[in-house]
Amino acid sequence: LWGKNPLKLFFFSRHVRCLMFFSLFLGLTCLSGFFHMKNKNYSISKSHEELLIPPMLCRAKTNVMFLKTHKTASSTVLNIMFRFAERYNLTVALPADQLFHLGYPRTFRAQFVEGFEAIGQNYNIMCNHLRFDPLEVKKVMAANTFYFSILRNPIPLLESSYIYYKNNVPAFRNSKNVNEFLASPTKYYHPADYRESIYARNIMWFDFGYDNNAEDDTEYTQAVLEEIEQNFHLILIADYFDESMILLKHALCWDLDDVIYFKLNSRSQDTVQTLTPESEEHVKAWCSLDWKLYLHFNQSFWRRIEETIGLEVLKKEVDHLRTRQKELMETCLSEQEAVRKDHIRNKALLPFQSGAANILGYNLKQDLDNRTLRTCQKMVMPELQYTSYLYAVQHPHKRRKEVGLPLLWTSHQEK
Repeated sequence: LWGKNPLKLFFFSRHVRCLMFFSLFLGLTCLSGFFHMKNKNYSISKSHEELLIPPMLCRAKTNVMFLKTHKTASSTVLNIMFRFAERYNLTVALPADQLFHLGYPRTFRAQFVEGFEAIGQNYNIMCNHLRFDPLEVKKVMAANTFYFSILRNPIPLLESSYIYYKNNVPAFRNSKNVNEFLASPTKYYHPADYRESIYARNIMWFDFGYDNNAEDDTEYTQAVLEEIEQNFHLILIADYFDESMILLKHALCWDLDDVIYFKLNSRSQDTVQTLTPESEEHVKAWCSLDWKLYLHFNQSFWRRIEETIGLEVLKKEVDHLRTRQKELMETCLSEQEAVRKDHIRNKALLPFQSGAANILGYNLKQDLDNRTLRTCQKMVMPELQYTSYLYAVQHPHKRRKEVGLPLLWTSHQEK
């Protein structure tokens, strides 16, 4: 019958093909639920036709290298990375032996990572302080690793460095305050003081692996900026931290709770020194390499947002992040905010104190159930304690890194 009626045969075949394609699409959609995936369609659909377009799916990136720069809110990012690694049972490239950084300020070498000889290129996460060397990092991280870092406006960064490293950097130690230093930096700063002086000039440039005392030559700086663009998939901006977390969430295809944070390693407001307008201009000249670095990637940051997320969607997602953050603070914290070091009740959660800064920490509520308490503890855990804890979990036969503070968990609680 069908052979005698080609028109009916055509419509029947077309109907079968449609059913097959629909079944295939439905199956793939269901299958995607088994993976850590999410909608990658960032634009707000404004037409019926756009609503009919199937959303693109992405898979969460689990091989990630974060270049932890100094005084750029990077300790908060490190906490996010550590929690993600634990949540998905990932391996972190941790500093060997008793160190808490990966050889810094020496240029990074693969052997600075604990267990590199045995584990090889099978680490998922790298995020402790190091001075970047792309060839050496690639020996440790997989070929499909996502590389990102974070920058901060050099003006507040220099003031923050001054307070934090006041006792360590001769150029800072020998000047009365940050404005006096900036009025005549060459009077106090000596490039020969290699290890001590790096924090006083172009520290971000140094962290990326370049000479922080190099001449600010246009051809040279442009070449460096292009090289950083080639080595890193994304550069975030600390001055727009919440916006950075949303951009990171999309770039890595992570969930909102993966980038929720409590601000860590911040200091009390009474230790902040106000820069004069003249000092601010002096920073731009004194740290001109960092200034160019910041201006360049601040532009690319906002361009990336406009090209992928859009400002309207960004605002909504930032609002969601802040709402979720507030919920967690109400759940976890007794004071709903960070407190001064002398007000932290549990000394196991006391942050490392440096220079003239008073580094703030948190007090947790007393009546939390065990699961909630563990989640809250990890959100407020300072960098040194978290590094020591992860090291004990990943390398149980090695001597635990000593923080000089009470242990939050005993050894039998660590898994």
